[in-house]
Amino acid sequence: MKILLVRLSSMGDLIHTLPAVSDLAAAYPDVELHWLCEAGFADIAKLHPFVKKIHVMKWRYWRKHLTQKAVWQEIGRLKNDLQAEQFDFVLDSQGLVKSAAFAKMAAAPVKGLDWQSAREPLASLLYQNKFAVEVGRNAVWRNRKLFAQVFDYAVPETLTFGLRVPPCEHISADKPYYVFLHATSAERKLWPVEYWRELLADLTHHQDCAVYLPWGNESERQRAQEIAAGFAKAAVCDKMNLIEAAQLLKGAQGVAGVDTGLLHLANALDCPLVGIYTDTDPHKTGIQPSAWAKNLGNIGSVPSVQEVYAGLAACVAAKEAV
Repeated sequence: MKILLVRLSSMGDLIHTLPAVSDLAAAYPDVELHWLCEAGFADIAKLHPFVKKIHVMKWRYWRKHLTQKAVWQEIGRLKNDLQAEQFDFVLDSQGLVKSAAFAKMAAAPVKGLDWQSAREPLASLLYQNKFAVEVGRNAVWRNRKLFAQVFDYAVPETLTFGLRVPPCEHISADKPYYVFLHATSAERKLWPVEYWRELLADLTHHQDCAVYLPWGNESERQRAQEIAAGFAKAAVCDKMNLIEAAQLLKGAQGVAGVDTGLLHLANALDCPLVGIYTDTDPHKTGIQPSAWAKNLGNIGSVPSVQEVYAGLAACVAAKEAV
């Protein structure tokens, strides 16, 4: 059976789909799974060994250049490539009109969420088979429930993201290191710079460790430099792609981060970590909690430095005890 999964973006959305892919791999290891996603997040899909082939689209670019002939040629090539695969069916797990439209390109039956369950109910009108999944639950649970209904198996009790990170050739650490994920797409979700600096001071005072600060754009790089200024044990990373970021996170002693895609990637890699929430509800968008993964804060409730430091120490200790 050859199936196309449509989960286009963002990074967190793709990561939240990975446990469902692991469930499918366990239930039906002979399925040939292809994944259609935004080109900028294809590296996330590449990290799961069950994904046979990745197809990419560039809607974030295309939508701004729809008057250009070359854009329509690229869209046409994607459509031809998808139809040439002759999928048995397409599963749109995103539930948007956009994702449903791309799913239809494959010229195969499309399955997805029903009117009450989809993020954009109109998307369900483009599906041949529709499934009800309880709203209000976190994204990982909803994806696993949808996959289980589509493929007719029971959701396993054990949750696994199933990622495999290639060996790191660029990161050499002579001592344990932590990663601070200080950057996020919305300013309201940031944790104050002075809090990061206080956490950095506490951590490096009590431990012989390094602290790395990755970034994705110029303003984030400047923020990282502001946090690291004056700390010999803090290092602002070079520009990284997602695979390199995964390698950095995989080797970390611990991770602290705000509500951002890389935080969910660290969670998927089973890192000891603390999620810092200041303007979003972790019950809906938080990391998957465990003995070494905790969410702190909530809408209008900013965690203190002491809470984050204590939470991070507890998570690291719990992981080391396993």
